[in-house]
Amino acid sequence: MSHKAALLQKIEQHTATVGVIGLGYVGLPLALAFADRGMRVIGFDVDPNKTAALNGGRSYIQHIASERVQAVVEPGRFRATAAFERLAECDAIIICVPTPLTETRDPDLSYVASTTEQIASVLHAGQLIVLESTTYPGTTDELVCGILQRTGLVSGRDFYLAFSPEREDPGNERYSTTTIPKVVGGCDADAGDIAEALYAKVISRVVRVSSAAAAEATKISENVFRAVNIALVNELKVVYERMGIDVWEVLDAASTKPFGYMRFNPGPGWGGHCIPLDPFYLSWKAREHGVDTKFIELAGEINRGMPAYVIERLQLALNDRQKSVKGSKVLILGMAYKKDVGDTRESPAYPIAQQLLALGAKLGYHDPLVSELPDTRSWPGHPDLRSAPLTAELLAAQDVVVVVTDHTQVDYALVLQHAALIVDARGVYRAAHPKVVKA
Repeated sequence: MSHKAALLQKIEQHTATVGVIGLGYVGLPLALAFADRGMRVIGFDVDPNKTAALNGGRSYIQHIASERVQAVVEPGRFRATAAFERLAECDAIIICVPTPLTETRDPDLSYVASTTEQIASVLHAGQLIVLESTTYPGTTDELVCGILQRTGLVSGRDFYLAFSPEREDPGNERYSTTTIPKVVGGCDADAGDIAEALYAKVISRVVRVSSAAAAEATKISENVFRAVNIALVNELKVVYERMGIDVWEVLDAASTKPFGYMRFNPGPGWGGHCIPLDPFYLSWKAREHGVDTKFIELAGEINRGMPAYVIERLQLALNDRQKSVKGSKVLILGMAYKKDVGDTRESPAYPIAQQLLALGAKLGYHDPLVSELPDTRSWPGHPDLRSAPLTAELLAAQDVVVVVTDHTQVDYALVLQHAALIVDARGVYRAAHPKVVKA
């Protein structure tokens, strides 16, 4: 029996062992999805706290219940480990590690490269390797395949290699890991067949494309589309504010058009692991081919400039009340990058907080989903701040409250009642109010 036939048989019979590397917002839901379907899953992570929590039946991700983890740990269908030599036990290995940017906004593929090196150290014939980390077109064929083939094993003959972009949307109650269509592209036809068969066991719809590069380009295109449109609506917000026009009223009206219009909302910038990073992977790769991606670069410039716009609006609002930022008590509402999640990766709240501290503000924050600030690459030495309980007394003591993340569980009526001044960067307060400055 060929390697392909043997692997397809294991997948069909649910006897394949699936390894998932990186147990974060992408990897953990995927690992649990396979375990839920009765497959044996080994989760790999370098963080011993994560592996210990999972093996104890505890979830560290807000929208994943511990009961769900317990349901697959107790019968032995899922175990987490930091022992990467156990990759040898896996029939299919899925890579879900970060792909950040360097300080100069170049792709940082060090996590992908080091993970692939670990796989290569135990690689054997008959394994499927799938990269899910978002990257530029060509990464799977060029980087991952190159490292794996140094073993002497050949892609498409001895092992199989594919790309399938993650499409997780934490906090989205309408779509989940298993209901979001899954794009799959193999480095060759056999790899595509096997990867498609694997994901079809847990995902309601698998969309096959012709190559790994096409699958990589699909994810990049999705996030470039979002980045450009977020930038457009953020620019419109600034323009309409200068004209005395309420951007939220305009968007509500424009959204009534049943064709040719897709709504995007403005905000204090962009955030999350994907949208602020992924477009620059494409622009970096485009330069290699002699192409200048003007739209992508402009979108990045606009979106990166929105925290400064929020600060400008806050300064003007305080100035109108004969106050300066220096010495003023400022409370940030929401440190997460978007509503109803506890994820702070690339959150615009960080540069806003940094700029406020640099201006001499006395800073605090409230976020019901972020009890304390995790360390970040962009702000490794941040102050030891913790979320303060949202009370009438706290609000009344502030010179200004800044709405950065519009969590639904925040009592905005309480904020409006007791805050002296509110700078609203999320359109929480639609009606005009003397306390509210829209940003």
